Amino acid sequence: MALPSQKPNEPLGDEILQDWENIGSGGFGDVYKARHKDWGFDVAIKLLHRGVCPSASLWIEAEVMTRASCDCVLRLYGTYKGFPPIEGDPVQRRRGGEPMQEGLVMAFMERGSLQSLFDKLHDPLLWPLVCRLAHQVAVGMNFLHQQDLMHGDLKPCNVLLDDHFNAKLADFGLSRVSTSCMSTSCMPTEEKTGYLQGTYKYMPPEAFDSSYHPVRAFDIYSYGILLWSILSGKEPYPCNNPELVIESVRGGQRPPTPKKIDKEGWNELVNLMEQCWDNDPSKRPKFKDSLETTEAVFSQNRDGIPDAVCQVEKAFRGVATTSNQLSTRGKKKPFIERTESNDEIRDPIKVSTREMSCPDKVKFVDEYRPNLIRNVTKVMEITDLLGEMVHDEARASMAAAETSYIRMRKLYSSLHSGGDKVKAAFYDALAQLHPELV
Repeated sequence: MALPSQKPNEPLGDEILQDWENIGSGGFGDVYKARHKDWGFDVAIKLLHRGVCPSASLWIEAEVMTRASCDCVLRLYGTYKGFPPIEGDPVQRRRGGEPMQEGLVMAFMERGSLQSLFDKLHDPLLWPLVCRLAHQVAVGMNFLHQQDLMHGDLKPCNVLLDDHFNAKLADFGLSRVSTSCMSTSCMPTEEKTGYLQGTYKYMPPEAFDSSYHPVRAFDIYSYGILLWSILSGKEPYPCNNPELVIESVRGGQRPPTPKKIDKEGWNELVNLMEQCWDNDPSKRPKFKDSLETTEAVFSQNRDGIPDAVCQVEKAFRGVATTSNQLSTRGKKKPFIERTESNDEIRDPIKVSTREMSCPDKVKFVDEYRPNLIRNVTKVMEITDLLGEMVHDEARASMAAAETSYIRMRKLYSSLHSGGDKVKAAFYDALAQLHPELV
């Protein structure tokens, strides 16, 4: 039977989708599960928060997902346009002249993400599953790079899992066309800067330089850190202070090698991990070369996959029973209430400015540095509010920068030199000009 597909110029509408449920929320937008009436199965729908990102960013992500279509990448079914039943009566919103929301319709992954798997199991994964996940992520990333694409935010919560715990790369909102093919890209001019901002614990040391232009070695480094997480079942760097982590990474420090186990292929994956996170980008192996290692290790342990999957499914059933009992309590409410989930996108949470002490503001500014650099657009307006806290030379440098991304990186340098007082003032300015981010 042919799999369902949806032409980009034929968006799905409200008449074909029902039973909406929020399954993830973050600074950029929300992800919902909904039932497609005709197809007879659930799909995932990604909607952006209004005013946070231009709708063009969705179509760029759709273009990347289309070009990157393969077995190890989350499937894009099409697009959505309508009034989702999540913010009041859709009929009243339509009559009131409210613009329709647009989104992406993708395959729904019942098992969640690699991050949620770590959170639920609390232990390292079974070795055969480690080998398969390491290989499948490498296959998906190699395919992206072969298509002259980059991911830019490879981390556990962006690796989704199907019913049998196969890896599917997802969340291409930070993807960019590789610099080698930007001139032929369909991306708008403002998107051709080539700058990326992923999660700092998975970013290479060179990415923290203000003049950095990402290349494929960015993704390869991220894969090395991701490999560490797959091997250990943990998040790298227990310290959540971005400045300390960044300073350590730039100084050559990496997560400690996981405790060795007597399994076939262990040494090979650890060696690959260390090659991928090399400080020198030119020494990191291409994914095409990495596949030789991951495929060999996976082949050696392939026979153990059915038993490993069976054991993980048993562990999941215990967790799922409790989760389902909790989630059904509000199922018949007419509109969806936003709740936390294990798959939540880890972006800034909204906290009332009145409740924030000075240390809390400083902590927020430090902890959410990557997300704020990526999202803030009113940089010069913020510097105006900061007044003399920003030196004239720094202000002129920011004004001369071509993008808000570069301006924000320069502004953060000024914040760190100014100390906690300036960071707290920056938070207040941010709350005034970008309330949706705090």
